[in-house]
Amino acid sequence: MSKNIIISGASGGLGQDVVKKLSDLGNELYVTFGSKNAHAFDEFKNVTGQIVDLTDSEQSLNFVNTTLEKAKTIQAGIFLVGAYAPGSLHETDDALLEKMFSLNFFTTFHLVKPLMAHFKANGGGQFIFVGARPALEADQGKGNFAYALSKSLLFKMAEFINAEGKSDNITATVIVPSTIDTPTNREAMPDADFTKWISATDIAESIAFVLTESGQKLRETVFKVYNNA
Repeated sequence: MSKNIIISGASGGLGQDVVKKLSDLGNELYVTFGSKNAHAFDEFKNVTGQIVDLTDSEQSLNFVNTTLEKAKTIQAGIFLVGAYAPGSLHETDDALLEKMFSLNFFTTFHLVKPLMAHFKANGGGQFIFVGARPALEADQGKGNFAYALSKSLLFKMAEFINAEGKSDNITATVIVPSTIDTPTNREAMPDADFTKWISATDIAESIAFVLTESGQKLRETVFKVYNNA
């Protein structure tokens, strides 16, 4: 059965694959993207796009309200906006922490808050976050302290949502990829073994499964999609 789904960061390296997969499955998608990709999904009849600065709580709320005026109900939110920055604890300053928290946490929180209220009033819904392996494994996170710390907040937010939403049929799932095989990552790490990375297509498949009837029955789920990395 098709769903009305909000997707943030739809025009990114992962977002384009997720949009294509869920669009092909017949879902109605309401997506956000940056100004440089304003026409990225013009060919998709079931994709409605909007340029939104998700670091701004008011713009984010307006996007959700505008979407609800069109769709009436939303069954799921998928949150793909994020950014990476290297640096140990010693190399991290307040400005970098604020930047990573803004891009990796607040861009999601600003949409989750109004959607949580909507899900409670409409019989439930699903949140799907994209976490990060360094947020789970300290040996990987120590070299990108601000990034890993900001991503770790998504896991805690998912836990709190699952606790609060248990009686309201509201779930939060975290997809945790290793390095995603995107053109940007290949350019940044040209000497890496790309065959060990996880493809954006595979992650899109995992997200599609979570949205199925079987996936909806899962509770407090963290999916690690590492491939061989």
